[in-house]
Amino acid sequence: MMHRFLKHFGTSEWTLLALRLAVGFGFVAHGYAKLDRGPEHFATILAALGAPAPLAVAWLTVVVELLGGLCLMVGAAVRKASLPLIVVMLVAMAKVHFRYGFSSIRLKAIAESGAQFGPVGYELNVLYICSLLVLAFAPATPLSIDRRLLRARSRSSQPSR
Repeated sequence: MMHRFLKHFGTSEWTLLALRLAVGFGFVAHGYAKLDRGPEHFATILAALGAPAPLAVAWLTVVVELLGGLCLMVGAAVRKASLPLIVVMLVAMAKVHFRYGFSSIRLKAIAESGAQFGPVGYELNVLYICSLLVLAFAPATPLSIDRRLLRARSRSSQPSR
């Protein structure tokens, strides 16, 4: 039974679907968190980092993460959505995470309330960037809008009999 499952769903295009959904969900979750707290809260952080027009950049980041993440999840314009998401990751890596080194998990202590962690390094930024590059250069995955559009274009460009 497992052999049949792997034969059908173990192909690279199905594993890329899993990657597309996971990465898209990650961006949507981060964009929603910024929106839920209020972009002005994120703008305060951006201002402390020296970002120009911090409120506009905060809103732009929220929109890029939400829309870009949704595009990834439904498989629509994956290549076009990947570039601004990569830019968001590069800026976050350069302005926030790089100074803390590579590791994304820095366990400082175990307290009565649970684990206490230190600052997050750039490991997850690298993983997101690499994942976005894979998705941008890979063919459209199953259950994606991009694949449906490719098939529709292919059918319409075929000569009629």
